[in-house]
Amino acid sequence: MPFWKHQLNRLLELIRRYPGVIAAFGFVSGIASFILVDRQEGAARIIAVAMLISWVWLTLENLLTRSIARWFGFELPPPVLRYATQMIHQESLFFVLPFFAITTSWNSGQALFTGLLGAAALVSIIDPLYYKWLAPRRWVYLAYHTLALFAVLLTALPIILQLTTSQSYQLAIGVAVLLSFPSLVRSINVPNWWRIPLVLGMALALGGAGWLLRTWVPPATLWLTEQVTSTELDTQQRLPGAPLRQISLAKLRSEGLYAYTAISAPRGLNERIYHVWRRPGENSEKGDRIALDIHGGRKEGYRAWTHKQNFPENALGRWQVQVVTEDGQLIGVLRFLVVE
Repeated sequence: MPFWKHQLNRLLELIRRYPGVIAAFGFVSGIASFILVDRQEGAARIIAVAMLISWVWLTLENLLTRSIARWFGFELPPPVLRYATQMIHQESLFFVLPFFAITTSWNSGQALFTGLLGAAALVSIIDPLYYKWLAPRRWVYLAYHTLALFAVLLTALPIILQLTTSQSYQLAIGVAVLLSFPSLVRSINVPNWWRIPLVLGMALALGGAGWLLRTWVPPATLWLTEQVTSTELDTQQRLPGAPLRQISLAKLRSEGLYAYTAISAPRGLNERIYHVWRRPGENSEKGDRIALDIHGGRKEGYRAWTHKQNFPENALGRWQVQVVTEDGQLIGVLRFLVVE
């Protein structure tokens, strides 16, 4: 037996004997990747590219396996393929989880999406769940696979291509739907003349659902590092005055109110965000929607603010300033109360 085949078999035997090592490696490397991405621009791009390359392998697994067998006369053992797929899922999910955990507004529908990612990551490190419950269920596995890919694309594309959150979201939906085609074709057992229209319809439905639910998906690479509501702001130093959560109606009318935010974004990213001033329960279209252009790269976050002075006659009650992307993805919320 060739030396490299012998070493491969030894590695497989170790993996079978100590399956928890793979899970631990996936978790630790995912957290380490987040720290490197947050601190080193060059490392961020390398890690993001490596993630996408691993997904290309996963998508073209059957084709590449046959090519290796034809060119080198060696077939990769099924356990290798299974462990490789599991490791890619682990690496991907634990890579994206810290991003989504820090960008999620936990009192909104975004908590459901991030919670789903957390559950998927947990399944990936528990072998009985992954191999005996998830893998045999074709449709559940397909949904799991697509969710992990979608999350990786949302995180990697702004870092690699410096796309805005809106552009990244649209491209991520398109790529996820496109790469789900082979799995959809294999999963549908109907006559050939029905298969293509059915697969196209399901792919379009998948993309449409992803677009309609975009407000429930956190913007993976944008998060608030500081948020303050105040009646004062030093425009020279770009610093807010004393923060407040409550303000009298008389003071609000005479001085207005500043909403100050510092937003962390990848280096080189130029993004338009909005401050939407509104009352909870009110239609967002009725609120004041003020555009702000931010630039990525500053560790403490890009500082931007809006100043609202024109409040309605009856302004008493709870207010909020939603910080959103162009497509309506929520970055964060500032809250204040107006009293007599």
